[in-house]
Amino acid sequence: MAFEFFDKLSQNFIELLDEKDDYNVIIVVENEGKSFTAHSNVLRYRSPYFRKELENIQSNENNVKTIIKSRLSAQIFDVILKYIYGGIVNLENVETRFIFDLMLTANEFKLNELTNKLETLLIDTKASWLKSYFFLIYRTIFNENNFQDLKNYCNDIIVKHPNIIFDSSDFAFLPQAALVSLLKRDDLQMEEVKIWDYVVKWGISQNPTLPTNLQEWSEENFLTLKTTTLQQCLPLIRYFHISNTEIFDKIRPYKKLLDKQLWSDINQHLVAPDQPVKSIILPARFTLVTKLPPRTKERLSTIISEKHAAEISSWIDRKTTTYSTTNIPYKFELILSGTRDGNAPETFWKICHGHAKTVVVVKVKGTDEILGGYNPLAWDNSFNIRCGQWMETKDSFIFSLNNGTVQNSIISRVKNIHFAIKNVPKSSQNMVGPRFGDFYLFSEISDFTLDEDNFCDINGTYYEKSIRKSSSNRFSIINYEVLKIVK
Repeated sequence: MAFEFFDKLSQNFIELLDEKDDYNVIIVVENEGKSFTAHSNVLRYRSPYFRKELENIQSNENNVKTIIKSRLSAQIFDVILKYIYGGIVNLENVETRFIFDLMLTANEFKLNELTNKLETLLIDTKASWLKSYFFLIYRTIFNENNFQDLKNYCNDIIVKHPNIIFDSSDFAFLPQAALVSLLKRDDLQMEEVKIWDYVVKWGISQNPTLPTNLQEWSEENFLTLKTTTLQQCLPLIRYFHISNTEIFDKIRPYKKLLDKQLWSDINQHLVAPDQPVKSIILPARFTLVTKLPPRTKERLSTIISEKHAAEISSWIDRKTTTYSTTNIPYKFELILSGTRDGNAPETFWKICHGHAKTVVVVKVKGTDEILGGYNPLAWDNSFNIRCGQWMETKDSFIFSLNNGTVQNSIISRVKNIHFAIKNVPKSSQNMVGPRFGDFYLFSEISDFTLDEDNFCDINGTYYEKSIRKSSSNRFSIINYEVLKIVK
C-alpha cells in the first residue's frame, strides 16, 4: 500500500520558491527588467532546457548562476516557475492568447507535459479563437518541432478550405515544413495544376533576386530554385494527374526544375498513358464530399463590443444620443489586429496606408481601459521628410470606453486642428505607430506590447481633455486593432 501526499508536497515547493531560501539561480527577463530566483537542482530535474543551460553558465563569486532571457513575458514565466515547482497552472481569467503564448514558452523550456496539456486545451475549447487567428498560429507552430496535434488540427481545416492559406497575403511567409505537410496530404482539395502554381509562386518568393521575366532565367537560377528551395516540394506534386493542356501551359515553362527522367516520363505518359515509366506515380488526390455547417457570426473585434461600436458611431455623426446596437449606420471592418498581424509599428504603416475613416483601439495592460482614436483622413506612409506631416481636421477625436471597472466613456475632440493626426516619416515608422496629437503608440523594440512607451497626454494639449484617469502619461498594451468605418 502506498500513501500519496502530492498536495502538501506541491505547497511546500511553492513556499520554497516564494521565500527564496538558498537560491542559487537568477533568471532575468531582460525586456521587462524583472528577475526571478530559483534553485538549480529543481530546474535541472524538471526541465531539460535548464539542465543544459545551467551546464554552460559559470557561477559568480557567490555561487549564483544568472540566466538572461530576452523577449519573454514575466507574467508567463511566473506561471512557468510555479508549474516547475508546484505542478500547478492557474488559467482562470486569462485570455486565449496568453494560453497560446504559455504553450510556446513551455515548449521552449521542454516542459512536454504542460505543452501537451495546453495544446489539447486549445483544440478542445478554443476552436473559435484558433480560426480567428489561423495564419499566425499556423506559421508559428510549424517553426517549432512540436505541436503535432495542433498541426494536424490546422491541416485538417486547410485541406478542406485551402484558400485560407494559399490565397493569404502572407502565403510567401509560410514555413517550408508547413507547405510540405500539406503537399503530402492525399485529401488536399485543390486541382493539382493549381497546387503546382502555388508551389512555384512560393519558391520564387523565397528568392527575390530572381529575374521577374522567366525568359531571363539562367541555368543557375533554375538550379537554385530546384535544389535549394523546392527540393522537398517538387517530388510531392502529382504530375501524372495533370491534363495535357495544363502540362503544356504550366509545367513546360519550368521543366528545368524537374529531373530529366521525370520530364521524359511525363511526356511519354501524355502520348502512351498505359506504358510503364521509371518515375514514381503518386496517387491522385481524392475529393471529399462534405456538407459545411451553417456559418455562425463571429465577433469581429476582440477589444470592442457592438455597444462600443454604436457609441463610436454616434460620436462620428456628432449625435447627442447614442445609436442603438440595431441601428448602427456603419459597418466596422477589422483591417489590423495585433494578435493576428503582430504589434510592430511598421506593420501598422504597411497595412493601414491609404485607409481613411479608421478607428484605432487599444487594451491597456493591467487595467480595464480601452483607449482609441478616430481618424477621418487617410493614413500615409510615404513621407520622407524628417518630421513627417501633421494633418488638419476638425472631425478627429480620441476616447476611453466604459469597460469593467471603467464606468463612463470619455470623448475628447480635437481642439488644435493643425495637430490632429500625424503621418510619421519613414525613418520613424519602426518605432512610432498611429498618432492622434495627444495619443500615440510607440516602441523602441518594435513591439507595442513589450514596453511601456505608448503615450497619452494627461493634460490634453491638442485635444479637449484627458481620456485617462491615471497620473502617468506612459502605458503598456496587451492588444490593439484598427477598424475601418464603412457606410
